[in-house]
Amino acid sequence: MIDVFVAPFSSNAFMGNALLAGLLVSLACGIVGSFVVLRGLAFIGDALAHGVLPGVAVAVLLGLPGMLGAAAGSLAMIAGISLVTKKSTLSSDTAIGLLFVGMLALGVAIVSRSRAFSGDLVRILFGEILGISGAEILIQAGATVAIAATAFLCYRPFLLLCFNPEQADVSGFPSRLYHAIMLALIALTVVVSFRTVGTLLVFGMLLAPAATAALFARKISVMIALSSLVGAASVYLGLLASYHFDLAAGASVTLVATIVFFAALAASRLSPLSGGAR
Repeated sequence: MIDVFVAPFSSNAFMGNALLAGLLVSLACGIVGSFVVLRGLAFIGDALAHGVLPGVAVAVLLGLPGMLGAAAGSLAMIAGISLVTKKSTLSSDTAIGLLFVGMLALGVAIVSRSRAFSGDLVRILFGEILGISGAEILIQAGATVAIAATAFLCYRPFLLLCFNPEQADVSGFPSRLYHAIMLALIALTVVVSFRTVGTLLVFGMLLAPAATAALFARKISVMIALSSLVGAASVYLGLLASYHFDLAAGASVTLVATIVFFAALAASRLSPLSGGAR
C-alpha cells in the first residue's frame, strides 16, 4: 500500500525532480503569496502571471531561454503600470487592467502568427513540471533563497505596508520603495515558477495556499509557514493524482490547492480558531 504514495517519486526520476521543483515553488509562493493576500495585490499578481506571455513567446521565437522572456515581460508590465498611473489620473486598478489585457492580447497575437508554438504554447500556459532539469531546479532554489532572504530583511516594513502604509512612512520605511520591492518579489516568483506550473497556473499557487492560511493564521509568520505547507501538500497530492489518473501535472497541483482552500473555508466556519493574520 505504501508504494502507491512513495513509488511514483522513488522509482521515477522525472517525478522526483517534479516534486523537488514543486516544493521550491510552494515555498516561494507561500512567502510572496502571503503578502499578496494581505496587501490586496491579487489583481496585479494575476496581471504579472499572464503578462509574461508575450515576453516568453518572443524568447521562444528567438531561441532564447523562456525565463529571460518572462523577466522582460514582467518588467514591461511593472513599467507600464507605473507610467500610466504617473502620467494620467487613472487608478492603479485601471492601469493594471489595461496592461493585463494588452499584454495577454499581444502574447496571443504573437503566438497566432507562428505554427512553431503548437507544443510550446501548452508548456508556456500550463508548465512542464515533469520535464524540469537539474539546472532549472538550481535556479529555482537560488531564487527561493533570494525571496526568503528579502522577505526576512523587509519583514517589518512589509508588515506595516500591509496594514498601514502611512505608519510605514512615519517609521522610516518609504512605502513606495517597499511596495516596489514587493512587486519585484512577485515578479521574480512568477518568472522562476512559470516553467514549473505555467503562466496560467502560477497565480493559483500564489493565491490559493496563502488564502487558505489566512483563514486560520493570526500572525504573518505563521501564515507564511502554513501557506508553504499547504502548497507543498498540494504539490505532492497533485503529482500523485496526475501519476495514477493520467492527468496534467501542473493543473492537478493547482486544482488540489484550490480544493484545499474551499475545504478549509468550510472548516473555518466551524472552527473557533480561525482568524486573520496579524
